[in-house]
Amino acid sequence: MKYPNLLNRFQTYAQIDTQSDPHSSTVPSTEKQKDLARVLVEELKEMGVADAHMDELGYVYATVPASVGHESAPAVCFCAHMDTSPEYSGAGVVPTLHHDYEGGELKLPMDNIVISPNDFGALKEMKGHTIVTSNGATLLGADNKAGVAEIMTAVEALMKSDAPHATMKVLFTPDEEIGRGADHVDLEKLGAQFGYTMDGATKGSIEDETFSADGATIIFRGANTHPGFAFKKMGNAVKAAGVFLSLLPRQEWSPESTKGEKGFVHPYEITGGVEEVRITMILRSFDAAELEDYAALLNALAKQASKAVKRTSYEIEISEQYRNMKEVLDQHPHVVGYAERAIDACGLPVRKSKIRGGTDGSKLSFMGLPCPNVFAGEHAFHSPYEYVSLQDMESATDVIVKILELVALDQV
Repeated sequence: MKYPNLLNRFQTYAQIDTQSDPHSSTVPSTEKQKDLARVLVEELKEMGVADAHMDELGYVYATVPASVGHESAPAVCFCAHMDTSPEYSGAGVVPTLHHDYEGGELKLPMDNIVISPNDFGALKEMKGHTIVTSNGATLLGADNKAGVAEIMTAVEALMKSDAPHATMKVLFTPDEEIGRGADHVDLEKLGAQFGYTMDGATKGSIEDETFSADGATIIFRGANTHPGFAFKKMGNAVKAAGVFLSLLPRQEWSPESTKGEKGFVHPYEITGGVEEVRITMILRSFDAAELEDYAALLNALAKQASKAVKRTSYEIEISEQYRNMKEVLDQHPHVVGYAERAIDACGLPVRKSKIRGGTDGSKLSFMGLPCPNVFAGEHAFHSPYEYVSLQDMESATDVIVKILELVALDQV
């Protein structure tokens, strides 16, 4: 086995609960994310990485020095996030191995979970692989602990190697799953010229385009009173919210009925009562200008809903989350070029695609660190169906090492 510690490393990380919390205002949003950060720092120090440390906000930084004679090559960052999705439990993960996958269905021990290549087509390329899943009771956490394990394994390989490589800057972030992962990155301390998030899916994929994203909160306010004496007094915010939700497009601009380059508006949480209801939404489009159309639609529908339910009013709050990183990466074509060359040199198909979502790389690119997304092998994110191939993780590790080699040799 080329990377004998990769599988055990990934299994160890997966068992550490690092679920983030969108309702928390702390940084990181959950203190338990630091549990993994501490493990990573200690492991990096054991490998001989002298400057490895976690800052007070839970971010991990480390440097693998360039090989002798290649110190002038640009420093390259490799980034992964430590948190797992708030959408499904990451507590008590039991990594479950499926050796020499023969094709067909993977039946997990718990909750009658079946992972089928009919639903998850990437499995069709994994015959003979070792597939890792959870036991079905939780998500696995390959998003993004596969990327964490690959970066750590590349560090281990480089620290033992005299092969040409540029300086490698390691960055592990908290709270990516709630859109805050890059918020507190210290780019001056990081000291990289460009980077890559290892947070993609299919083997060979390189993604240089993400959604542009806004958040929206729709607030309906009413007037509460005793329902027995509510005639011409009560204004029911719950009913106004119900009218609003019923007016949202079910085909166009809806995530469950769009794919490819189509954007959407998506309500995912509702709280409140008669006096006040808050509906939390996300707005997504590859074209940032289209987000203004979505916001205008929400305003029109909220106004209509408030008119339909007497004695209610509404308010809309829109907040920018991230923007399409292609705007930045198009100005630095060599960054995507290195990844494409490395993937090809590793004997993998180069699959350039767009992310129907975002990564830390979106914000990092606009902060001044051009940062596309490279595959980590993770699939079926945020669910008990999540899986990853050991062989794909090995390939991702190969790509990290190869990028650093190409950057070093290009400077000779």
